[in-house]
Amino acid sequence: MILSVNGLCKSYDGVDILKDVSFHIEENDKLAVTGINGAGKSTLLRLIMREEEPDQGSIVVPKSTVMAYLSQSQDMDLKNTIYDEVISVKAELLSMEEEIRRLEREMQAEGKSEEELSRIYDRYAELSHEFELSEGYSLRSRVAGILKGLGFSEDEFGKKAATLSGGQKTRLALARLLLLEPQILLLDEPTNHLDIESVAWLENYLRSYRRAVIIVSHDRYFLDKIAGKVLDIDGGRARLYLGNYTAFAEKKAAIRKDMMKAYLNNQAEIKRQQEVIEKLKSFNREKSIKRAESREKMLQKMERVEKPFDIDDAMKLHFKPRRQSGNDVLTVTGLSKAFSEKKLFSDVDIDIKRGEKLAIIGPNGTGKTTLLKIIFGLLPADSGEVEFGSRVEPAYYDQEHHELDPQNTVFEEISDAYPQMTNTEIRNLLASFLFTGDDVFKLVGELSGGEQGRLSLSKLMLSRANLLLLDEPTNHLDITSKEILEEAIRNYEGTVIYVSHDRYFINRTATRILELNEGNFVNYIGNYDYYLEKKADPDFDKDKALSGGPGRSVSRDEKKDGLALSTERLRDQIREESTRQKLSFEEQKQRRSMLKRMRDAIASYEKEIHGLEQRCFEIDELMTHEEIAVNSAKLNELSREREGHEARLNELYELWEQASEELSEAENE
Repeated sequence: MILSVNGLCKSYDGVDILKDVSFHIEENDKLAVTGINGAGKSTLLRLIMREEEPDQGSIVVPKSTVMAYLSQSQDMDLKNTIYDEVISVKAELLSMEEEIRRLEREMQAEGKSEEELSRIYDRYAELSHEFELSEGYSLRSRVAGILKGLGFSEDEFGKKAATLSGGQKTRLALARLLLLEPQILLLDEPTNHLDIESVAWLENYLRSYRRAVIIVSHDRYFLDKIAGKVLDIDGGRARLYLGNYTAFAEKKAAIRKDMMKAYLNNQAEIKRQQEVIEKLKSFNREKSIKRAESREKMLQKMERVEKPFDIDDAMKLHFKPRRQSGNDVLTVTGLSKAFSEKKLFSDVDIDIKRGEKLAIIGPNGTGKTTLLKIIFGLLPADSGEVEFGSRVEPAYYDQEHHELDPQNTVFEEISDAYPQMTNTEIRNLLASFLFTGDDVFKLVGELSGGEQGRLSLSKLMLSRANLLLLDEPTNHLDITSKEILEEAIRNYEGTVIYVSHDRYFINRTATRILELNEGNFVNYIGNYDYYLEKKADPDFDKDKALSGGPGRSVSRDEKKDGLALSTERLRDQIREESTRQKLSFEEQKQRRSMLKRMRDAIASYEKEIHGLEQRCFEIDELMTHEEIAVNSAKLNELSREREGHEARLNELYELWEQASEELSEAENE
């Protein structure tokens, strides 16, 4: 065990962020930390790194353990070049290398005695062996490999760190940590600012990393590939799950479902017991009242199940086109674009049909966003044509949110764009996107990236367009919001063309992928897993799938394979669903019939109880009459009748209680 966290508690301004968090990791564990925004994920990393102190609890790490932390802000020497800044973390190895070179020069120098040479040779052999064990001879190639893997080209190695953008500095800081190779590597959103190729490289690197890694990330595909354990922080409490992200998501959903079911069953049982108590009291008999009192004592001792923590920060998103477009949505012919000397793409042909969910992927800077802007008319093409089909109404989501006015309030941003909406309608809409209370009066320019993203999505939803052009729509969204956006796109009846680096999102939503690389688009008919499968297939003819030639935007064989696969999968799903629905219908029919019989039996008992109680009341009244009081034969007859009714009533009370219990259990099932 390399790290042990026990009973960790942390609060800010009286608000509990972490409550009694406990877990441990072993030397080679890869742990993902998940939770909604503000759950305390980054706080946990800072506590582990001793950047903050917990209110309670302990963090135990062996003394010799080296930990390193990639946070959202990093300290570095801005005067260094990119290469020098990375290799500087191995200062000891560099000093050792320098001494080895010095010893080599001494060995070549003249005038040394045998004793001096022997001492130099011994020291040289010792240092060389240590240098080799420390992988010093591969140090420079490892630096170059890490930098290239994280998206730096070799001609950028000499650039000064001071000239880098914020995203490039984060990548540089990550490169330093990977070369350092600490025993515990803590990464806070390491895939930010990385393109798909760099993220894939980082996945492979971390999978083979023989030390512990703790990762906070919203990249679910990344977590799927790396994590062997998931620590989920929910409502301040933490639960550890074994497996990757998908396994965790399935287990958490099942556990949450069971917890909610247990809570609802507990509430139903409390309500049922209260109803039984009231019913017994209404019988107004000594025995039934005693039974009611006994049940009240049991109810007071009954364990109350706590309601599961409610996540109320889920936005409500549903895209609905105003009208259906024609089948031919978009035709791009001979499209070319370059900036100065840099050619992005040329002679591109693309044909988009209604209902397609098309993901455009490729390295940063290849022209993916530019293509979207040309299609929407925000940028001119150098050559070629973009033609929309009949009844096509496009809408554009900009990752930089330039369509938002920073001087507007959140409320004004909607009211200005949709003046026909009432104040109440705008308030309700904004509340469904998590802008409540005074949030609606915040200036757009003061919103976080995630808040601006939600506001842009709300405007996109209101547009009721039938063609959505989305540029990195999942940026700044937490996992819950990403999943909601995924479902909205999957259920959308229109057409979607989007640029994204979120492979989990692509895998869940794309029906077709266009990969832009070296100025060419290659078509893949399927989701991200299908794309990876074909990329690795030596028989896949990429040239046939190029979109540059006339009528060749999709290779015929590829389209046939993809459609056949999709059709067969769909048929299997339909058959399984049909069988499941038939079974479910029969089971539900039998269940409804059983519950009806049980309710009818209870109603029958209650009716008989009411009748017998009425008769007992009448007998008691008759026995007070003077003419009956002096008639011993009549008194005996009424007395025997009453005794019979009493016996039957006692039997009915037990039957009624038993039937009520059985009905409650059946309903809970």
